[in-house]
Amino acid sequence: MAGDELERYLTETKTLVVATTGRDSRPHLTALWYVMRDAEPWIFTYAGSQKVRNLERIPQATLMVESGTEYAQLRGAVLYAEATIHRDPDLVQEVGEQLFLRYATSGQDGRSGLDEATREAVRTRALKRVAIQFTPTRVVSWDHSKLGGGY
Repeated sequence: MAGDELERYLTETKTLVVATTGRDSRPHLTALWYVMRDAEPWIFTYAGSQKVRNLERIPQATLMVESGTEYAQLRGAVLYAEATIHRDPDLVQEVGEQLFLRYATSGQDGRSGLDEATREAVRTRALKRVAIQFTPTRVVSWDHSKLGGGY
């Protein structure tokens, strides 16, 4: 996958596995919800979490998305990325709202996005969180459906 196909896949996939480097040099893996902003994955997470501490030390991560249950359906991508931790409250709020819009099944008014109660809930959560932007430096992807049954 490449270009628009890869971007569409990243936009449609729901869970991102983020690997950071722990203090003991072992990978620290976390499955997270995310949003795409300008073709880059962003997350909204607790400022004091292990992944944030790891990224403060080494601002690099490896990300993976995957889907499919049969070999011929397997699709996915690994993104090697530089991580930028954003602490600006307005930006953290914005990313949090985008995340809620993407994943929430309620709390939307249908016209302008989130209703005020949900916006306030995001605002409260954002006080303890950061937004992390992942800028891919290398991407490896696969789509077994393109193999036509030949492996």
